[in-house]
Amino acid sequence: MPNASEAAPALQPNSVAAIRARVAAGRVTWIGPLVLTVGRGFFWMAAQGLVALIFLLRRHPTPWHDACYWWSVCFTLGDLTCLALMRHFTRREGIRMRDLIGPIRLRHGRDVFLGLGYYFLSFPFFLGAGYITQKFLYGSAAAPNSFLIHSNALPFWAFLYSITIYWVIQSATEEMTYQGFSLPRMEALSGRTWPAFAIVAFWFTVQHCVLGFVPDWRANVCRFLAMLPGVVVVMLIYVRTRRLGPLILAHWLIDIGAILINRF
Repeated sequence: MPNASEAAPALQPNSVAAIRARVAAGRVTWIGPLVLTVGRGFFWMAAQGLVALIFLLRRHPTPWHDACYWWSVCFTLGDLTCLALMRHFTRREGIRMRDLIGPIRLRHGRDVFLGLGYYFLSFPFFLGAGYITQKFLYGSAAAPNSFLIHSNALPFWAFLYSITIYWVIQSATEEMTYQGFSLPRMEALSGRTWPAFAIVAFWFTVQHCVLGFVPDWRANVCRFLAMLPGVVVVMLIYVRTRRLGPLILAHWLIDIGAILINRF
């Protein structure tokens, strides 16, 4: 007959219970999740600012406006910053970055089908909320400033980068940052799920306001309200499953669609 230690299932390294043990050991603090959760949008804005500076040095008359078009290229700098920070904090915890994703189940295509299901479940919330908020705030389903996130102003090489590389890095990094890393650590540190959920959901949504950021309150409120329902849905899926693989696949499909729609 197996003893108690043999019978007890091993904790997943990224489970809330395992993180609580690392909190007690002093290896997890609020610094990591707060820096990643709040900072990601600022990392993106800094990347756009760098492109704007290049345009300024080249004497473009509207450098910040011109930089808005380059979000699907320059934001990789923000993603790489997030990945570097997550690597630092996970090494401090004694786990791998791979542990943030959780188990992947490819047998019989299980996670592929789940990812497709999550896509078809969440996408209508993004699409529907975007339509409703633009109608409410602008009186039209097409916001007047929507051209700011269009990629049709990019040269072909930049569009090619956007459609082949950008989304691969961006989708996975975003899910790992907010859901795989920040959410379970805030749960473990606070001892409660829903306050942590609300904090992460807010900042997860806010970061989308810097996709071609402009200091226009209506545009930013529109983007926030358009993204919030879909963000809540994907976060509820994660709270229920605690696995990122299928969600990353669903996110890939959403981001590919955004690139194509904005190009054409």
